[in-house]
Amino acid sequence: MAQNRYAQSGTAARAGAAVDEGLRAYMLGVYNYMAAGVALTGIVAYFTSTMAISNGALTPFGQMLYTSPLRWVVMLAPLGFVLFMSFRAQKMSVGATQISFWLFAALMGLSLSSIFLVFTGQSITQIFFVTAGAFAGLSLWGYTTKKDLSGWGSFLIMGVVGIIIAALVNLFLQSGALQFAISVIGVLVFAGLTAYDTQRIKDGYLLVRNDATMVAKSAIMGALSLYLDFINMFLFLLQLFGNRQ
Repeated sequence: MAQNRYAQSGTAARAGAAVDEGLRAYMLGVYNYMAAGVALTGIVAYFTSTMAISNGALTPFGQMLYTSPLRWVVMLAPLGFVLFMSFRAQKMSVGATQISFWLFAALMGLSLSSIFLVFTGQSITQIFFVTAGAFAGLSLWGYTTKKDLSGWGSFLIMGVVGIIIAALVNLFLQSGALQFAISVIGVLVFAGLTAYDTQRIKDGYLLVRNDATMVAKSAIMGALSLYLDFINMFLFLLQLFGNRQ
């Protein structure tokens, strides 16, 4: 009996160690995808801006990108890719999911290149590193905390919906005070989502760990969630603290 108990204890310990090792590899994959996506977005945004802006004025390419009807395609294409990936991820192969993620990150860079028209390069760099530090701290807390954050989900999603509605209203009102409030709430909501999504992604590993294909696709979709949290927090912080041209 004692030997059986020791054998069972040893088996459980080995299983637990395997789960921990798999989880660490999984989360490392999530963060690697997310960081590479952010890097690709930044590279595309920077080089697009250098082609679109010269001596403070728009080049013909910049006019086509920012002032023609093409700007709506550039603005809405990333949203289209997010919706496509969300609805089709289960049916897509790992390779197709990866390609969709990289295309999304590149299109996001194209869309975000316009921030170089509004904010100084130094300001963009400073806010980026502030966001990176905040994101790292929040994600680490979401990963390590014993507190169950699942109850935050519906509240945070309501916050995102409220931000979108308020932003659409402010397109007509053009209120500086409302824009300030949107930015403050946006930072708080996406800060919360960073911790919430990290814990959700971590817990989700236990559901797919026995399926290598699902593990690979879940890592990409998890990276997409954290990528969106990072980019949105960065943009709202830039609205609050960025130095304009």
